[in-house]
Amino acid sequence: MKKFVFYLSVLTYFLLFLMHSLQAQNPLILDQFTADPSARVFEGKVYVYPLHDIRIDTGRFATWFCMEDYHVFSSENLTQWKDHGVIVSQNDVQWVDPQTYSMWAPDCIYRNGKYYFYFPAITKDKTDGRRMSVGVAISDKPYGPFIPESKPIEGISGIDPNPFIDTDGQAYIYWAGNKRIFMAKLNDNMLELASEPQEIANLPEKFKEGPYLFERKGKYYLTFPFVPDSTEQIVYAMGYNPMGPFTYTGVIMDESPVGCWTNHQSIIEYKGQWYLFYHHNDLSPDFDKNRSIRADSLFFNEDGTIQKVIPTWRGVGLTSARDTVQIDRYSEISNEGVSVEFLDTLNKQKGWKTRLNGKGAWIQYNSINFGNKDLNSILIKAKSLSGSIVEIRLDQLNGPMLARLDIGKSKEWEVVNSALLDIPEGIHNLVFLLNGTNTIDIDWIKFE
Repeated sequence: MKKFVFYLSVLTYFLLFLMHSLQAQNPLILDQFTADPSARVFEGKVYVYPLHDIRIDTGRFATWFCMEDYHVFSSENLTQWKDHGVIVSQNDVQWVDPQTYSMWAPDCIYRNGKYYFYFPAITKDKTDGRRMSVGVAISDKPYGPFIPESKPIEGISGIDPNPFIDTDGQAYIYWAGNKRIFMAKLNDNMLELASEPQEIANLPEKFKEGPYLFERKGKYYLTFPFVPDSTEQIVYAMGYNPMGPFTYTGVIMDESPVGCWTNHQSIIEYKGQWYLFYHHNDLSPDFDKNRSIRADSLFFNEDGTIQKVIPTWRGVGLTSARDTVQIDRYSEISNEGVSVEFLDTLNKQKGWKTRLNGKGAWIQYNSINFGNKDLNSILIKAKSLSGSIVEIRLDQLNGPMLARLDIGKSKEWEVVNSALLDIPEGIHNLVFLLNGTNTIDIDWIKFE
């Protein structure tokens, strides 16, 4: 009996680990709504601290943002993300009004063996009106447990805190409020301001929020969302000191093509590549208050300015050929005959499917790691009402044929297995080409 209980405990732990090890391209997280991602590199991994959108269908929250807690996610390969669970909740912070659901954009930084998690929320004390303050929770590990301080930081009234430590050890904090961005120095304890707050000058006059500052080659980049018309761009200003002056420089990402009102960014370097983390309403196209975090590669010009980032479905990171490859997160598609649709319109978090319709339709998925020539078959989950043939080619549209799969007539999803015509190794792109005029729906593929 004891052995049975032991093995059951091990199995339960393993299943829980699988449940909290998430695989994704863009968006990065599928099982919950996330937004305003603050990415950091800690202990050789990327940790992302987003806010957590939830849905309440009654009262004022039915049409507005609603956030009650924070999760943290980590990854070594930017493809598989582990959810470490809730690290701070509005119900567990002494000074927060737990009825306000206003746990806005957070951030985290490491100093002297401790991790300091900064978060905004509305206080219980309303003597000076609806007061938004910034609190701090502290942990020995980047994933918690985090212990909140009993009081918020004195002198900050606003949202979207962003801590920064300069090369000389001086710490700073930036935040937003009343369409403006502010900054101040932090004391060494990271819990108190060491200077009076001051507004950052020479920025665009319209609505702006979400500051995130980073340094590269002696230049300081102040990035922030900005509303030039009706939705937010991600823009930046540059300077040579953490306190400025900053010169407005340009756009990092254009407004949402489908009208998602908000965006929010962080920028990190990891293993020699720079990345932009941001969000969109991928899993909630009809309600842009439920958002999902994304990541794409970011590049600089020779003069240090930032090249505009074009959002992609494919995102970043290598995908293992042994995992289920979601080709709907494509890199390129043909001009005609390809569409991406939700698997279940009533449960969008199940993800998407790819439809190839008409001869010559194709879709390409980049950066799949096949390893060391030890995979010899492919599985594809697909369906076709009239039957179809799909060719899988290596690296490009006219590249070597890797497999040719005959998908039989079926209204239901089926998994078809086929031997590979060539045994690849290393990293390759894949092109899926419809051979014929019929229609095929593809959920995922994987290799064995």
